[in-house]
Amino acid sequence: MFRRLILLLSMLVLMVSPVLSWVTEPDPRAPDAFDFMNLLSKKGLHNLKNERWNAYGQFTYISSWKSAFPAAYTNLNGTPNSLLPESERSFSGTGTLYLGLKTWNGGEIYFTPDLIATRALSDLKGLGGAIQNFELQKGSSETPIYFTSRLFFKQVFGFGGKQIQLDSNPLQLGTTVDSRRLVVRVGKFSVLDIFDKNSYSGDLRRQFFNMGFMTYAAFDFAADSRGYTWGLATEYFHDDWAIRFSHVATPTNPNQLPIDSRIFTYYGQQLELEHKHSLYGQPGAIRVLAYRNHENMGKFSDAIAAFEHNPNQNATTCTGFNYGSGNAGAPDLCWARKPNEKMGIGINLEQQVFGDIGLFFRGMYSDGKTEVYTYTSTDRSISLGALAKGSRWGRKRDMAGIGFAAGWISNEHAKYFNMGGIDGFVGDGRIRARPEHVVNIFYSLSLLSSLWVSADYQHLTNPGFNADRGPVNIFGLRVHAEF
Repeated sequence: MFRRLILLLSMLVLMVSPVLSWVTEPDPRAPDAFDFMNLLSKKGLHNLKNERWNAYGQFTYISSWKSAFPAAYTNLNGTPNSLLPESERSFSGTGTLYLGLKTWNGGEIYFTPDLIATRALSDLKGLGGAIQNFELQKGSSETPIYFTSRLFFKQVFGFGGKQIQLDSNPLQLGTTVDSRRLVVRVGKFSVLDIFDKNSYSGDLRRQFFNMGFMTYAAFDFAADSRGYTWGLATEYFHDDWAIRFSHVATPTNPNQLPIDSRIFTYYGQQLELEHKHSLYGQPGAIRVLAYRNHENMGKFSDAIAAFEHNPNQNATTCTGFNYGSGNAGAPDLCWARKPNEKMGIGINLEQQVFGDIGLFFRGMYSDGKTEVYTYTSTDRSISLGALAKGSRWGRKRDMAGIGFAAGWISNEHAKYFNMGGIDGFVGDGRIRARPEHVVNIFYSLSLLSSLWVSADYQHLTNPGFNADRGPVNIFGLRVHAEF
């Protein structure tokens, strides 16, 4: 599979290279880091190697267009969560400011204000783990909304080993640390700031567009509807090894914004082991991650049993938190919510194969017994692909990638959907359950040292895990600037 991806990526490069020959490449000697801090450094006003503070920013605009696609049925019997079969346009615009401040030796504070405006396809309904734009959030609007995405304190405790220079970046002050160290974070952050990092699949403002490549689609990590939470995270680094653990808060209701302050009653926990290696002189890494959520959530089997025992306990009669289904003949998770646990385990691989091409793979198995609480509707997932830097065809700042992602749902989950049930994202009123697949191809063109324009194509099959609908073609354009 990896060999096929490299071949397809090479074909993509050969096709676009002649077209790009007339585009002037930015000076390849210019630094890759955001320009503002480098400008201060060049003028002798800032020390990037030993920072007291830093400030970075980004702006990203993504426009997506979905063509019309075939569907045997849509929103059957009042079930509201289908991807609409007609053509649609979606967009997102985000602006972020990253501020870091050193408090004392090893102590740092980070603050990140954000602006976001979005319009989702079909009100963000009908896709499982293959949502075409990773920036889309539940509860956002076309009018820009301000919020604080991160506000946390970080303390580093050194325990010897080699001295390592950490580069100045967003959420990282330039500094020197021990290769054996303990890092503690307390405050508001994203679990993905710390866990499941991958050099070739994860930074979707520069890389792939589809959410299936941001992290494991089956990783129901604790977060509010924007992807952030409050809590504690620790990392211990021992040379090429690292182990991470976090205990964080969950939302009060599934896929909603308010966070439940009862962090020792309802919580999400992550544990990850990482090893970095060199294979035939090329760097790589292996990560194994397990998560455990304890939340007030419904089991699919309990919702089905409640409906079969008493049909009045259906999707239209629950007065508690529900997703507004109009299907009176369907079960609803509202009738089944109680303290339950959800667990999963995954593996994350990255490997550089040449100086400018990298491969990645992720795979996760979640138990599939309970509803999605914070991420996607997927119970099991894989993603893999290849990413190439433009140095291979004479444009060092360009990037191209091709990836494949697939997601599955459990048998209990499929039975619940087939009876007309829904969750926060998926539910057509019926289902012929199959894996949801997406192929994502993109090319990112560097126009200035800190400005990229990217073209994207995605082919989705079985949207919402339903073989009675699709396939779907989505075309995208992204403008990303850093400063």
